[in-house]
Amino acid sequence: MTETNIMGLPILYSFRRCPYAIRARMALRKSGARLELREVVLRSKPSEMLAASPKGTVPVLVLPDGRVIDESLDVMRWALAQNDPDGWMAHADHSAQQQWIAINDGPFKKALDAYKYPERHPQVSQSEHRAAGVDVLIAPMEECLSMQAFLAGATPGLADVTLMPFIRQFAAVDAEWFAASEWRRVRAWLDRWLAHPDFTGVMEKFAPWKADEPPVVWGGS
Repeated sequence: MTETNIMGLPILYSFRRCPYAIRARMALRKSGARLELREVVLRSKPSEMLAASPKGTVPVLVLPDGRVIDESLDVMRWALAQNDPDGWMAHADHSAQQQWIAINDGPFKKALDAYKYPERHPQVSQSEHRAAGVDVLIAPMEECLSMQAFLAGATPGLADVTLMPFIRQFAAVDAEWFAASEWRRVRAWLDRWLAHPDFTGVMEKFAPWKADEPPVVWGGS
């Protein structure tokens, strides 16, 4: 039986630094959703989370009616279907936005993981893994951002929010290299997000959730 809480709020299992969880929280915050936030330790996942979603990845959103949404893009779409004050979902189904998301979640994520953990992927050098990420996503982003302010157009859209936590990780692997790189428009785009309440407002630190402690009620602003 899917767990609910006595407050009748959705329950979000999350991990602060996970890029999938970050983008889900950004959409939930933007929508004004009020929920119970349960910060998890990935090496010691709570049984309640695994009962809701046996695949054991975050985010996991448990709705009051018992439905479980355990893919970050689905959480984003659910949240913004409730309320989308800045129009992030406008044109979200256009092929260009879908292509950005597919590249990010596919070949770029593969290159990013290899760049972050080169010891696990010793077939080529770390710089070659970085170059793969540049070729597949960073360079195309730079070209796109030379023509418009955001990937979605003149204003941010689903693709921008979806990609941002992963570009943040890429930039942090070798911050000195990224700061000196030729990708100045990507840096400016990322810097805008890093300073914006849409991001900073979802990065507060919480202690890991324990069932016998008071719940953390999050969002709703």
